[in-house]
Amino acid sequence: QEQLVESGGKWVRPGDSLRLSCAASRRGFDNYSMGWFRQAPGKEREFVAALSAIGTNAYYADSVKERFTASRDYTDNIIYLQMKNLKPEEKAMYYCAGTLPHSGKWYFTTATDYDVWGQGTQVTVSS
Repeated sequence: QEQLVESGGKWVRPGDSLRLSCAASRRGFDNYSMGWFRQAPGKEREFVAALSAIGTNAYYADSVKERFTASRDYTDNIIYLQMKNLKPEEKAMYYCAGTLPHSGKWYFTTATDYDVWGQGTQVTVSS
């Protein structure tokens, strides 16, 4: 089973940019649908972005469209989340997740659709 390790989280000021990385432990993740989620204290885990298992299509939560960009590097087995103009309310633990495609779909926006998760990386946005 794939193992996922996130990195890149840190404290930033409102309006700053930050790039998160998620490294897959072994080959094979290129067949996976990948996603980014975040969870703030006391709140449910929420969808941020998804990458299709085929092609380069990415899908985003409305709240992050035009500011966040998800991508994958098949050579190095890493997926990225580039975040711009971060807001204080986006302080959260950010997780990457993966799953083989299922249910006739190639990308997923619901946490329960994923079966492999990283440990998370903390992003703090404050002045």
